Amino acid sequence: MSKGKYYPKPKGQKAAAPGDMMKQLQQVQRQMEEAQEALADETVEHTAGGGMVKVVADGHQNIHSITIDPQVLDPEDVGMLEDLILVAVNGALEASKEMASQRMDGITGGLGGLGLPGL
Repeated sequence: MSKGKYYPKPKGQKAAAPGDMMKQLQQVQRQMEEAQEALADETVEHTAGGGMVKVVADGHQNIHSITIDPQVLDPEDVGMLEDLILVAVNGALEASKEMASQRMDGITGGLGGLGLPGL
């Protein structure tokens, strides 16, 4: 009773040596560390209310600045300003996460399917 068929590797392809795989993983790890450091210097900007509130965040999801147009300052409508700030902050954080994800995906090249932590 056969439990399966043997499928030989196509000619010209060699199995990766364990040492080569470790070197590749170490290289990917170094690239990821460098990308993480670079994300601290990259920023994204998100606005709300037609540009009345602007938030700048870095690739580590740290808020660097919040700019509020004086025209939006209405003591009788503080709730609107609070809403605009929330929208702008959440948008900037989401854009920052997306930027970080794109940078990491570019390095790992889909290695996440291997079940390795952090990839």
